[in-house]
Amino acid sequence: MFASDEGGARVPDVRVLGVDPGLTRCGLGAVEGRAGAPLRLVAVGVIRTPSDDDIGTRLVAIEAEVERWLDEVRPDAVAVERVFAQRNVRTVMGTAQAAAVAITCAARRGLPVALHTPSEVKAAITGSGTADKKQIGAMVTRLLRLDAPPKPADAADALALAICHVWRGAAQNRLAAALARTARGR
Repeated sequence: MFASDEGGARVPDVRVLGVDPGLTRCGLGAVEGRAGAPLRLVAVGVIRTPSDDDIGTRLVAIEAEVERWLDEVRPDAVAVERVFAQRNVRTVMGTAQAAAVAITCAARRGLPVALHTPSEVKAAITGSGTADKKQIGAMVTRLLRLDAPPKPADAADALALAICHVWRGAAQNRLAAALARTARGR
């Protein structure tokens, strides 16, 4: 789909895959649209890995699923939650490792990757950088005109990342979408 900007140029919709990284649950959500227009849900889900598997097995499983999603969703860009410091180093490390897998998969395909902080996403979606998971889920539901919030919260967070990127990266998204569609013949 296309719209026209102020100068009459055609502005394509952009498809963004959002990734809420985690070793046990890695949220994935894709939306399509452009800033200032209603967005459309493309896909949403969660990659789960057993906590008793070794780290290598878990990362390979995440990589395989992210690759599958990239094949099926065919995004123009990938938005990943920027890992932030916590007191639990083990959690931060696992989150960073899962994020690195998603970034690597996207980079391997030449897709632009953007990192957004949790507070940036919360502010973009709800207007408050301190919004809680319930508020994020409610706004994602409303913005995508869904019947119910995506479950678990990791799925809603991934969609929030994708929405944030569509809205915040509008100029970059237009260029990325045009280049990606030209390259893929879409």
